[in-house]
Amino acid sequence: MSGNDITATLLARARALYARGDDAAARQAYLDVLGQDPTLFSALNELGTLALATGHRAAARTAYEHAVKLHRENPLARVNLGNLLLEDEDLPGARTQFEAALGIDDSICEAHRGLARILSALREESLAAPHWRKGFGGDAALVAQRYRGADAGVPVLLLVSARGGNIPTQRFLGDRTFAVTALYAEFFEPARPLPPHDVVFNAIGDADLCGEALTCADTILARTAAPVINPPANIRTTTRAAVAQRLAALTGVIAPDVRQTTRAALSSADDLTFPLLLRAPGFHTGRHFLRVEGGDGMADALAALPGDAVLAIEYLDARGADGFARKYRVMFIDGALYPLHLAISADWKVHYFTAAMAGSAAHREEERHFLEDMPGVLGERAMYALTQIVDTIDLDYGGIDFGLSPDGSLLLFEANATMVINLPDPNPVWDYRREAISCALGAAKQMVADRAA
Repeated sequence: MSGNDITATLLARARALYARGDDAAARQAYLDVLGQDPTLFSALNELGTLALATGHRAAARTAYEHAVKLHRENPLARVNLGNLLLEDEDLPGARTQFEAALGIDDSICEAHRGLARILSALREESLAAPHWRKGFGGDAALVAQRYRGADAGVPVLLLVSARGGNIPTQRFLGDRTFAVTALYAEFFEPARPLPPHDVVFNAIGDADLCGEALTCADTILARTAAPVINPPANIRTTTRAAVAQRLAALTGVIAPDVRQTTRAALSSADDLTFPLLLRAPGFHTGRHFLRVEGGDGMADALAALPGDAVLAIEYLDARGADGFARKYRVMFIDGALYPLHLAISADWKVHYFTAAMAGSAAHREEERHFLEDMPGVLGERAMYALTQIVDTIDLDYGGIDFGLSPDGSLLLFEANATMVINLPDPNPVWDYRREAISCALGAAKQMVADRAA
């Protein structure tokens, strides 16, 4: 058997393993292919896709980068790398890949979609407009996602916004159980028939960003009798300002004053209390989110934010006696609470991926305790506050980010539908997190299956 025949046989085996969901064996099979031919594009690209699907983001990026380096005129790996960089919020890097892909083939919808989102995030709407049309118009508004199950699969209609602000569902809408068709609400033509579905998951989650998409979703949902998870009307009331105002009245909840305003109004306001947090609506993971210590810093802070709309948010001090700030995340899924993580940081802006967790065994032990005994760690007052928040927001799926005050009250940071459930890094140091995350993902998966039944 020739070298090419061996490579082809190994590649066919890798694809068969991947198709039947044996991901660990498929990964090794792709590595065997690359052992025969380290330059084979299909093996590099498909290994990257597999790595990304199983939570190995660094490995996926390495595979895509090698594919781009060795096959510069193939646009597929550029699109995949661009999407990964966009998820990691590397806008310049993602833009380079999408523009290069379109320079090779201007008909690639995925590249137009990515570029449209980037240009809109940069507030270059006139440049973004043609990419929105090419990326989402016509047939591109409806996308059947890959399904790898042995049976027919549970048909799910997934409503999403082309402009982002969507609930990340890929971790629990697994491609061996659910046959998912994504529908981009803003671009779906009302006269078109809806695809077959037993349940609708409305993944349009950011009420500050997705007003148009939520309105379009209402029109679409009027044409189906299927159960709807996270109805648009319930999402619409979860803007940051509205949530803070609604939840401030609850026992055990300390919610910040949140003022949705404009640059001009804020720059001339004379009733501000510092430190003050400024945020551009519609952004997450700390992007365009600043702390201003005093009035003399307002002009520079406002100049650094995109757009005219600004959220002015009262600062809530979540530092413990050790000087570290703590941010707890609890998911609420089908009415039940699931602890997801505790991030501990020296910085006021606490995010798990930047927190001082990997370098501190003490912090990881504190998080482990929270995941294993949430009521014992939070106390009765904060636990009661969580149950009230779930009842008040009235979503099927969402999450709450918060700290704790010295008296045990819940310091509200945000509560909405867009919370992501990320898989832990494969490093064994994170093994203590896996059960809690698995429980939350399992609950979300079961909820969708139950609603479809």
